[in-house]
Amino acid sequence: MKNFVVKTIANAGALAVAIWLLQDITLNGGSTGRKALTLIVVALLFGLVNIVVKPIVKLLTLPLFILTLGLITLVVNALMLMLTSWLAGQFNLSFHVDGFWTAVLGGLIISIVSWALNVVLPDED
Repeated sequence: MKNFVVKTIANAGALAVAIWLLQDITLNGGSTGRKALTLIVVALLFGLVNIVVKPIVKLLTLPLFILTLGLITLVVNALMLMLTSWLAGQFNLSFHVDGFWTAVLGGLIISIVSWALNVVLPDED
């Protein structure tokens, strides 16, 4: 359970950095507390998408992974971020990613920051 909380916090931190760095990834809302709550819910959605959908997409695109030497991972991460943005819209959350190339850059930022936070944060069950 602690591992799940740590990964959710890492995802939320990575999403916050991407929102801060890229003007086309937005998180709107009223107060800071509401934004923080929305960010946590979006991080949970993002984690759910990465757990459920990403392995299926990776399996279906395995030949492209081999052909591009893994560079297709950037596209897959961008698609997962765009799917999270769409799902957030369905749940009336104020998180939006505007455009594919923004999603590619956002996915790269989120991957790097999430990796760094997972190295720093404790990983115990």
